[in-house]
Amino acid sequence: MFDVGLGEMAVLVVLALVIFGDKLPQVAGQAGRMLRQFRQMADSAKADLQEGLGPEFKDFDLNDLNPKTFVRKHLFEDEDTYPKNDSGLFDDEPSYATTTTGLGPSEKPPFDNEAT
Repeated sequence: MFDVGLGEMAVLVVLALVIFGDKLPQVAGQAGRMLRQFRQMADSAKADLQEGLGPEFKDFDLNDLNPKTFVRKHLFEDEDTYPKNDSGLFDDEPSYATTTTGLGPSEKPPFDNEAT
């Protein structure tokens, strides 16, 4: 997350000692408590959101709303993860999807006057 080297970390520690002096342990404790409170607030907000969505969204994950995760999940997911029925088709795929009948040389394609 942060690209901080050993030298940069030492400079930050010395700077913190100069600025805060002997109050550094108190400041660090307050920062830790504040971070813990932020995490608790975020967790409770997430729980409230999932509770408000209802049982149909019980396995809903907020990370799915991240655009990268959404695209990866919905566009690059393997077809093997979807259940297939006995005929080798996906459950929501119509049965005529695999029946491709070609037209003969003198046959005309079907035409529907109401569809056009």
